[in-house]
Amino acid sequence: MEELSTIQKIAVMAVPLVFAIVFHEVAHGWVANRLGDPTARDLGRLTLNPISHIDLFGTIIMPLLLYFSTNGQFVFGYAKPVPIDPRYFKDPKKGMALSSLAGPGINLLMAILFSLVLRAIFPAMKESDLSDITGKALFPIALMLSYGVLINVALAVLNLIPVPPLDGSRIVYWLLPERLGAVYYRLERYGMLLLMALLFFRILGVIVWPIVSFVLNVLLDQEMIRFLIQYIIG
Repeated sequence: MEELSTIQKIAVMAVPLVFAIVFHEVAHGWVANRLGDPTARDLGRLTLNPISHIDLFGTIIMPLLLYFSTNGQFVFGYAKPVPIDPRYFKDPKKGMALSSLAGPGINLLMAILFSLVLRAIFPAMKESDLSDITGKALFPIALMLSYGVLINVALAVLNLIPVPPLDGSRIVYWLLPERLGAVYYRLERYGMLLLMALLFFRILGVIVWPIVSFVLNVLLDQEMIRFLIQYIIG
């Protein structure tokens, strides 16, 4: 199998990336709605239509910038955040934590589902010839599924980092005592600057990648890992 061009890699990456981001945001709003906050529902954000969630910079420009600046080894994006009003929750801190946890949770679930489908079609893809119809169909599907596993795992792990405003910070805030939580919450105004600094100095990858690698090795066998490295990470 020949190496993929950059354009081909971006083409097979785009669909699973958009799905991962959209489902992540919808999960936040869906859980918030179940807990009593109708804000996202009333604003039409509980939809899988990507147009309602796409952010020009976070969903398109940032992933492309990261892709090219890291030679395809690190891709991250985000959608327009789903609005959540904690005043609707009986326990605002708990409600925010649970609705925040829903985003990474759905990404991990999607990674598991993608890995199961990949395991189902991978043997047939290996045995097929790329010159026949079966090979031509299964190879890009396997690539998309591999991207789907990688992107969803990376998105889940990254969002669980306890740096405001990432989802992990809401969980930490819920668990902290009131006074300490108030101090921690004030860090949110500096959160994006801290994340950009971690990214710029390549510390973010050092934190995220070992966990992502561990989860990938749980979900995929070694032959699939080699396939992912050869055509996606490599």
